Amino acid sequence: MSYTIDTNGWLDPHLTQEWLLTNGIGSFASSTILSCNTRRYHGLLCAATNPPVGRIMALNRVAEIVTFDGDYEPPMELSINQFGTHLHPRGDRYLQKFSTGDVARWEYHLRDGVLIKELLLGWKKNTIAIRYTWTGPKMELQILPFVSLRDFHALRRASNTMYAKSGERSVSVYDNPYAINLQADGGAFTFQPDWWYGHTYSVDQERGQDHVEDLYTPGRFTITCETGTIFTLVASIDPIESFDWNAELATRAKVFAVDPAATPAVQKLLRAAKDFVVARKQPDGGEGQTILAGYPWFADWGRDTMISLPGLLLTTRRFDEARQVLGVFARYVSEGMIPNVFDDYSSEPHYNTVDASLWFIHAAYEYLKASGDQKSFDAVLLPACKQIIAGYRDGTRFHIGMDPADVLITQGDANTQLTWMDAKCNGIAFTPRQGKAVEINALWYHTLRLLGENALADRVQKSFVETFWVSPFRGLADVVDGDRKDTAIRPNQIFAVSLPNSPLSREQQSAVVEVVRRELLTPFGLRTLNRADRNYHARYSGPQMQRDATYHNGIVWPWLLGAFLEAYVNVNDNSEDSLAQAREWLTPLVKGMDNTACLGSISEIYEADPPQRPVGCFAQAWSVAEALRLAVKVGL
Repeated sequence: MSYTIDTNGWLDPHLTQEWLLTNGIGSFASSTILSCNTRRYHGLLCAATNPPVGRIMALNRVAEIVTFDGDYEPPMELSINQFGTHLHPRGDRYLQKFSTGDVARWEYHLRDGVLIKELLLGWKKNTIAIRYTWTGPKMELQILPFVSLRDFHALRRASNTMYAKSGERSVSVYDNPYAINLQADGGAFTFQPDWWYGHTYSVDQERGQDHVEDLYTPGRFTITCETGTIFTLVASIDPIESFDWNAELATRAKVFAVDPAATPAVQKLLRAAKDFVVARKQPDGGEGQTILAGYPWFADWGRDTMISLPGLLLTTRRFDEARQVLGVFARYVSEGMIPNVFDDYSSEPHYNTVDASLWFIHAAYEYLKASGDQKSFDAVLLPACKQIIAGYRDGTRFHIGMDPADVLITQGDANTQLTWMDAKCNGIAFTPRQGKAVEINALWYHTLRLLGENALADRVQKSFVETFWVSPFRGLADVVDGDRKDTAIRPNQIFAVSLPNSPLSREQQSAVVEVVRRELLTPFGLRTLNRADRNYHARYSGPQMQRDATYHNGIVWPWLLGAFLEAYVNVNDNSEDSLAQAREWLTPLVKGMDNTACLGSISEIYEADPPQRPVGCFAQAWSVAEALRLAVKVGL
């Protein structure tokens, strides 16, 4: 799939439209379609030094300057950057068209000529190539690379630690322990080191973060172009030996190919799904796969991985990769828990979630059902599932365990946030859910049925209804903790209907679906709290404290739409009317992939009230995965 935007030299709305290229090891290239970096995470090469993590921003941007032969007019500068409140230069005025797919492509109209710029990210390589094709009269093209060589979460300020060494057509920039090498296939390099100060990142500024960065340029590549000139610049954190553009393009075309028989909506989602599946070493050093939770800042999270796996890998019949992903997490089971996250730097696992392990069991059985791979399931996955059930029954970290009185799972305390609604800042938990959470116990019941623990499941079913049922007009309580019964209307109750094994009667299931539809459904997903609640927030902006307060208190999450649509068609017996309605509800989210936020992907969250601006992480695995799973199910 490719996406084309006719910019026609306009600034808006293209300054908020983003693009993303990935390479299967966690590296990526991304910016706005105008090439104005508005986040610290925007750059032409964000390299994974310890795939899929250890990411550094190596090459932030390039500046292009065009001078026509014998021309006394000022040079044409094609880049665009924000410095303070000003944009300079204004290369957007020359940009007529942008497209993205296997490559990112810009088309600049300059006098009587057209300059095509294409960026290609090497597959499973920390290398990019930028190719320029000129059609027009003789001109001189200068290209200035700007680098930061810093942790991708951080920002660079000018220092004397960065230095460069150059050759005739190459330059290497160093800042211990990192380096980036740049090499051109024509022209010459002029060594002219300099710092450009005060790059301003407007998205970071809105998020209340540090947002000003200084970038280093070692000099400039210069080439004289006649009509038909093709010039390529390669950048890598590894030594540059060669870069075969056509071979790399063929590899990407093969990797990202989608089923031509699929509907256009499913084709878009299939293409997006492939961005998130990346390589990760097994604990024994062998090759493995994992799922990145999202771009630009997430690594692989256990919860997100298990929720995303059915859509990304089972719907697409990528069973070998699904087995590898499940195998990685199965081998990290500890005290009945899978990791919630692997450290960005050391890759060490962290165990701090109550739901990831139960989602693992669900994903493992979905894998068995889809693939029929009984051998791998029995040898690797089933033992891990049994360890998890034992850990939850007998008790494990963070007070996670089965209450012997009602056999429901309780967890956490006032200082922990273990469910997916985990926003916490400066010691304040904005959605305190310690105790017995509704979706955790829906998962508990479901997984007990999967493992044939039917006697215990029967007890859980009885306790679940007695504990969580409120009324047909409010559905289920969200959390019960001793005498505290939180009856706020949240989307977590939908999982008691959407999972294959439900503890509710048919009438109760229908009531829950109707409550969620009436109170929480929007065109882009489910609100995390109904609008009448005094804690409801519609907007997501400002410093972290302000954003975290809204994160699960109204803000819309697209991934929840999958569970809602699953539940809706189930309670309506998969009737054609219900499938048609599900398609109608899913369409706005998929259609938005064409021109909003990150082209070709789906954001992490949306603001809760119109116009429902996409915010947060601009490409999220479970948003894409659940949209894909349901698009196939309902025939979108």
